[in-house]
Amino acid sequence: MASPKKVIVDSKYDPEKDKGEFMNPVMLEYFRQRLIDWREELIVESENTIHETLQTTELQKPDLADRASAETDHALELRTRDRERKLISKINQAIGRIDSEEYGYCEETGEPISLARLKVRPNATMTIEAQELHERMEKTHRDE
Repeated sequence: MASPKKVIVDSKYDPEKDKGEFMNPVMLEYFRQRLIDWREELIVESENTIHETLQTTELQKPDLADRASAETDHALELRTRDRERKLISKINQAIGRIDSEEYGYCEETGEPISLARLKVRPNATMTIEAQELHERMEKTHRDE
């Protein structure tokens, strides 16, 4: 059995200008690399936060106002990192969809997700229309 051919994506590649088939191997590799780079960036930021938190003694300041301010900043930073942890999970799921060749198609309708949307939000799972409908339904059920 032959091993799959490695696809190389030129740094100037733009999937919106690709006239080939939707989610062809080059497009898939382009989005895989975007997702991997994004994930690595989030991991580095998270590691930096952990390192800075361990290195600082801001939470041990004697002044109550300074300590309260530092604790608020710390809590905000931790909430941000928790959101990023969840985002990393979604990025991993998107990479899994690339591997299973389901990437780029709406999980609700099966329609292709626009390349412009995927370039901005490479972990998108729905077309804009399906996402808007989903959000309206969530809001309706939340308001009941």
